[in-house]
Amino acid sequence: MSKHLDIAKEERTNGPANCCQAVILAYADEIGLSREQAMKLGSNFGAGMKCGSVCGAITGGLMVTGMLGKDGNEFRKAMKDSHGGFIDCKDLLKASAEKGEDKKTHCDGLIFDAVKLIED
Repeated sequence: MSKHLDIAKEERTNGPANCCQAVILAYADEIGLSREQAMKLGSNFGAGMKCGSVCGAITGGLMVTGMLGKDGNEFRKAMKDSHGGFIDCKDLLKASAEKGEDKKTHCDGLIFDAVKLIED
């Protein structure tokens, strides 16, 4: 497992991090953010900007890819393609619920997918 994935898993298991914060925290050292800055930056992007809009893991991934100088459009497209064509939290959660998957497992999976895509 990668150090980034380890950090994201730790944050989701033991921390108060939302989806966006977990992705940002996984890369905080590389992008020059302290833990406090990463938590503040991502605080309003969990649960799809707190209104079911774009998934927090995707938003966090876009922030990180931008800071790393990578193509955010490729990242967004890859996330959309691998998740039923959806990027909005409400749509992703609905599709997941229809499959019988619980929310935490679903959200953790999106976070881990985002971290892995950024690494690739």
